[in-house]
Amino acid sequence: MSRVVFSMGSNLGDREAALRAAIAATAPEAVSDVYETPPWGGDDEQPAYYNIAVVADDPARSPQDWLALGQRLEAEAGRVRDPERPYGPRTLDVDLIAVWDGDGAVHSDEPDLRLPHPLAHLRAFVLVPWFAVDREAELPGKGRVRDLLRDETVAADARALRRLHPIWSEHHE
Repeated sequence: MSRVVFSMGSNLGDREAALRAAIAATAPEAVSDVYETPPWGGDDEQPAYYNIAVVADDPARSPQDWLALGQRLEAEAGRVRDPERPYGPRTLDVDLIAVWDGDGAVHSDEPDLRLPHPLAHLRAFVLVPWFAVDREAELPGKGRVRDLLRDETVAADARALRRLHPIWSEHHE
């Protein structure tokens, strides 16, 4: 068994099309509604993001396979990484938030694969959509998502999110 929680976002181009293409490639078990969110990380001179959470299962995938999938989806969406603006605008951003395998939560400190995501507990744009699709969600090493959302800073950021609409259904083709 291999289960992943992705956080996906887009703030350039056709945001919904980029997210839909990425969702389709994951064979999702659950997809949150779209949340419009302000930029995060101090780089505020850019458009608002559309963010979603995606939960997927694939017993054949390793954590490295999930990472490779996310990187491929970003490349296919035309993502360009700007080292001067690590939190800058992007056509698609795909972050692995957590991965579980047959032994439980996967922990990794590899430079290209840090699991669970080291900043997820600080990001309302990750936690709110994830909690919307899994009320029992737990970020390994940090605790239940419902509790993380009670943090003062996270709660303040969560108030700035605006739930828009569903982007996917189980019958989507």
